Amino acid sequence: MATKVVLFVGVVQGAIPNMLLAQRARPAEPEKVRPGITVLLDERNGLIQNRRVALITNQTGIDEHRTSDIDLLTRDRRALKARVKLVALFSPEHGIRGTEDHPNVADEIDERTGLTIHSLYRPSTQAPPDSLLRGVETIIFDLQDIGTRTWTYTGLMVYTLRAAARNKIPIVVLDRPNPITGSREEGPMLDAALANNADPEPGKPGKSYALYPAPLRHGMTMGELALFFNEELAIKANLTVVPVRGWRRAMWFDETKLPWVKPSPNLPTLTSALVYPALVAFERANVSVGRGTDMAFQRIGAPWMNGKAVADLLNDRLIPGVTFRAELFTPRAPTDGKYPETEIPGVRIVVTDRNTMNPSRVGAALLWAIAKTSPDSLKISNTGFDERFGAAVLRDALMKGEDPDSVIDRELPAVTAFREKVRKYLLYH
Repeated sequence: MATKVVLFVGVVQGAIPNMLLAQRARPAEPEKVRPGITVLLDERNGLIQNRRVALITNQTGIDEHRTSDIDLLTRDRRALKARVKLVALFSPEHGIRGTEDHPNVADEIDERTGLTIHSLYRPSTQAPPDSLLRGVETIIFDLQDIGTRTWTYTGLMVYTLRAAARNKIPIVVLDRPNPITGSREEGPMLDAALANNADPEPGKPGKSYALYPAPLRHGMTMGELALFFNEELAIKANLTVVPVRGWRRAMWFDETKLPWVKPSPNLPTLTSALVYPALVAFERANVSVGRGTDMAFQRIGAPWMNGKAVADLLNDRLIPGVTFRAELFTPRAPTDGKYPETEIPGVRIVVTDRNTMNPSRVGAALLWAIAKTSPDSLKISNTGFDERFGAAVLRDALMKGEDPDSVIDRELPAVTAFREKVRKYLLYH
């Protein structure tokens, strides 16, 4: 009997420390990523309790189960318990479902709620009109940013902050991850002479895509941008940002396990979102960026382009994280109207390592290579290109043959200064 007791005690005494050591050695389970809409309903529903709410959103406004904000605010038990009342709906560029790719997006009726979905894209991005905010007690803003300066949803947020401040309505921005990480900032910076954050007025269109002297890849979330602009532009709206839970700055969107929803019709994949900063300025040139194909913003071409020569020049540069492949492609009903139903030569941008790829350097190298191989055929709308790329002096340097890396390197001090300026507004590690 004694022997049995000794053996039993020996097992227990030996097992407990080993179990504790195993528990200590086991890494903690990472917190699941929950978008702002989930955090609002789980933890912060006092912000909307007994409130008449206006919602600005689109197809990206969903929780981790793909349930839309509209359904959550009108049918979810947490919202019903908080007695929130959705009284107004607004949509940005591309409409409530993200399928429209033209100016003057029309209003429509939401079948579930019977509410009119008021379009805020006609003929370009505009603020929610004061007349439609009467009786609204809280504005909720929930749109997916893609980490690039030229994104019109950011401009809409700035205009909405001003509308909220002007009408003395609290505004709640529901945050979402930066899909291309929040750990990298890249120039070019937008020339201050090209920036315009003022609200659009009759005869004075706004620049929702060129708001502020910021890097092309800004490394922030929509909520962080809201905090930054509200303070730096002295908007002084009664702003609350509901953060994402479980997101870290170095995380790519696919690492969050959240559902990917196309943030616009021509960003079908995360790879397109990553390459987008490299190609967006070429929207204002006589080249196709792959609209009307299954790889929009991953290829570039034109009938006059020597795709092989461009690809060879670029591959010779050994640009980190990317290679270039000459190819033919055919835009089918492209929404930019460029070369429809025509097989054109071009270049495919193939990402080999997203952690080392620098889209801004890729864009600069593309302009340099295309100008070098087809100097008489490339036509650019200078101001439109510069508003997206960053500055006329940079465009001129590249088209004259200056080394692309040297051009981008000149932007590094300004990018570093911007990073320091926004540091106090960052919400995540």
